Amino acid sequence: MSMKSAAPSVSSPSSDATTLSEGRRSGIERLPFFYWGAWSVGIGLSIYALAIGLSIIRLLLFRSDLFVETIERLLWFSGLPTTVGVILIAVDLALMLPAKRRLARRSITALDAPPSITAVLTAYNDEQSIGPAVRDFAAHPLVRRVIVVDNNSSDATAQRAREAGAIVHVETTPGYGSCVYRCLSEGVKYEDTNLVALCEGDMTFRAADLDKFLAYQPHTEIVNGTRIVEQLRDYDTQLSTFMYYGNFVVGKMLEVKHLGKGTFTDVGTTYKVIRRACLPALLRHLDPRVNLEFNAHFLDRALEHGYAMVECPITFHPRIGLSKGGNVNNLRAVKVGLRMIAGLSFGWSGRLFR
Repeated sequence: MSMKSAAPSVSSPSSDATTLSEGRRSGIERLPFFYWGAWSVGIGLSIYALAIGLSIIRLLLFRSDLFVETIERLLWFSGLPTTVGVILIAVDLALMLPAKRRLARRSITALDAPPSITAVLTAYNDEQSIGPAVRDFAAHPLVRRVIVVDNNSSDATAQRAREAGAIVHVETTPGYGSCVYRCLSEGVKYEDTNLVALCEGDMTFRAADLDKFLAYQPHTEIVNGTRIVEQLRDYDTQLSTFMYYGNFVVGKMLEVKHLGKGTFTDVGTTYKVIRRACLPALLRHLDPRVNLEFNAHFLDRALEHGYAMVECPITFHPRIGLSKGGNVNNLRAVKVGLRMIAGLSFGWSGRLFR
C-alpha cells in the first residue's frame, strides 16, 4: 500500500469559509415556521385522536353519557394548534420559501486543484474490521492517507490499523462525538488534500463510493451519504426496518426545519465528504460532547450556519463485528432518535446530550 503522507500543517480558518458560514444568517426567512407548524398540527391531531379514542371506549362500554364533556372539550381544543400549525406552514410555503431558496442557492466555486482525499475513520473495538477498512480506502487512487482515530479500544484496533498503514491517533475522551470531532480535527491539518472523507472502520461503507461523492462535490461543500435507496443496501445489516424509517422521518424533520436548503432522508449515516477549506470554521460550531446523535447535530449545525449540503446514495454492507452505536437494538435506536428530535427542536447545548 502506498499512501503519500505529507507532514500536517495546520492552516488558519479560511476567510472565505467564515464569510460563507456567517454571512448568510439574517432575516425572518431563517425562522423554521414550517417545522413548528408541523409540530403544532401534530399536537392538534394527537388531541383529536385522543378524543376519538375516548369515543370508541364509550361505544364499547355502551355508556352514551361517559366522557361526553371531556370529548367535546378535546375536540374544541384540537382545533387551535391545528389551525395555528396550518397557518404557519402556509405562510412558510407561500411567502418565505422563495426567499429561503434564494439564500440557500448560491454558486459554489470549483476546487482549486484536482480532488485529493484524506480519509478519516472512527474506530472502537474494531480489531476484526479496521485492517480491511484501512486497506480498502488506501487503495483508492485519490486517497493520500488514511487516519484512524481509536476511541480508547480495549482490543488491538490501533495495532491492526497501524499494521494496515494508517496514521493512528487515540482519542481518550469516550463518545462517538469526541471521536468524530478528533477525526475531522486531524484530517483538516493536511494541506496537500482538498477533501476530507469521514467514515467508520467497520466495513459497512466502502471506498468505491467515493467516486459517487465526487460527482456531487462540484455543487456543494458537504456531501452526506444516505442509506435510504432500497436497491443499494444489504438487508443483512444492523439497520432494522424500524431504524430505516426512523432515520427517514428524522431526516424529513431536518429538511422541514431547514426548508429550501436541500432534500434529506438519513440523519444517521456516518459517511460523508467535506471540503477541507470549510472545515476549520465548521468545527467551531460543533460540540464533541454530543454522543450518538452527533451526525444529526453535524447536519443541523452545518445547515444552520449556511453550508451547502447534498445527499448522495451509497451502498450499505453488513458490518464486521458487533455494533456499538445507536443500531445495537430498536430500543436504543428509539432513545437516540428521540434525542435527535430534541436536539433539532430545542438545541444541542443541554445536559441531555452529555
